[in-house]
Amino acid sequence: MVIVAVEGLSAAGKTTWCRRHAVDFVAEYVPTGTEPDGTDLPAQAAYWVTINSQRWEDARLLEQHTGLAVCDCDPLKLHYSWCLSRIGAAPRERFEHELAQVRHAFTAGTLGLADLVLVSIPPLETLQRQRNADPTRRRRHFDLHSQLGEHLRTWYTGVDALDPGRVIWKLPPEGLPADVPKPRDQRSDITLLDALTASLPST
Repeated sequence: MVIVAVEGLSAAGKTTWCRRHAVDFVAEYVPTGTEPDGTDLPAQAAYWVTINSQRWEDARLLEQHTGLAVCDCDPLKLHYSWCLSRIGAAPRERFEHELAQVRHAFTAGTLGLADLVLVSIPPLETLQRQRNADPTRRRRHFDLHSQLGEHLRTWYTGVDALDPGRVIWKLPPEGLPADVPKPRDQRSDITLLDALTASLPST
């Protein structure tokens, strides 16, 4: 009974890996064109935490049904606004509003930390090659997302430090490792969330 998140940069091979190694999985969010534009940061935060909480619930239901839930992109997704703030592509306040909403979701048990995260951060040349090899995906924000690798690594280094061994820095070509960690004792432990965010650079 485990929840596995498959995370990484755009064109890193997340969806391909999920399709190859999971009979069923929680798909990544598909933009609708109606997402908040950032003019109202509290509303934007509430929107994304609602979306991510639904993906977390989908993961829990899949786990209950099959014993394993693989998620194409981490349902928590809080790292995204933090990474954007680190490269100056979004204000720090966006992350702070989302963090406040995520803390409420953790308290309610509607969001949590995955038991295992597979993280892929290939070099830019590999990302470009893999993007060009897949004409079915538009990847409109590829140039932006390709800048997030350093900060994504920092985020998941913090996640791994909470309970070492729950982050694997690749998408294993043979599929999930045989020694998948046991479920976290408390996936929605707000003290873990606070420890993670406290460990991150703030400036």
